[in-house]
Amino acid sequence: MAKPLLPDDLWAEAEQLLPPPKPRRFRFPGRKLLDNRKALTGILFVLKTGIPWEDLPQEMGCGSGMTGWRRLRDWHQAGVWDRRVEILLARLQHADRIDWSRAAIDSAMARALGGVEGSGPNPTERGRPVVKHHVVVDGQGTPLVVDRTAANVPDVNHLLGMVASIPPVRGKPGRPRQRPEELYADRGYDADPHRQKLRQRAIEPFIGRRETDHGSGLGVFRWVAERALSWLHGFRKLRLVTEKTEVMQYAFLNLAHVIILWRILQLPFC
Repeated sequence: MAKPLLPDDLWAEAEQLLPPPKPRRFRFPGRKLLDNRKALTGILFVLKTGIPWEDLPQEMGCGSGMTGWRRLRDWHQAGVWDRRVEILLARLQHADRIDWSRAAIDSAMARALGGVEGSGPNPTERGRPVVKHHVVVDGQGTPLVVDRTAANVPDVNHLLGMVASIPPVRGKPGRPRQRPEELYADRGYDADPHRQKLRQRAIEPFIGRRETDHGSGLGVFRWVAERALSWLHGFRKLRLVTEKTEVMQYAFLNLAHVIILWRILQLPFC
């Protein structure tokens, strides 16, 4: 049998943070609102398959695509996924499943169709519009922060901002943890001023240098970032970006981040 799109335990966690529906009027109550679980199931189906909203199968009982679009927008703007990421990271930290001894950063391109906001010309693909997804992971590959930029934004320009965006991770007594001890990156992030600023934050940088032979050995530690990006692009809605607004692109990206963290929590830990 196919795996359920929204397992019971995942729904039990998500349900706690979803804003309650507006109360219906006594007179002229109008059409009954779609159940939140059905709406989230339809949203996950769109995220996984990448189909247009208007093609959401009515046989699934998840309402119309426009209903799912509105719910996802409203939940994202209410900060639902950001709070869920914070909770999941805290649970991983409590279970000693976040490796702060090192982190890795990387990015990957995603083709953008039409005139989506925040896309940029990719010089390696004859200027086609492309969105770039960024990720910072811990030493085991758990994504700590995800983001997106236009394709023509150099990776090095986004390095310090990504590191600063790592959220304070609670889950243990004392101050929340936010900084890894080391950071690994490829030569696309090469910049001595950035190395200096990372050291000022007590983070030792291991960044490949341009115009040097390949084979630095840093890939032994960086491959977990590439794997995290492949997890993100396993959701077809992220692999081929069709959402016109940056708000909805972030909504899907943050929801995918939640799903990945939840899956990591389900894995056995030795």
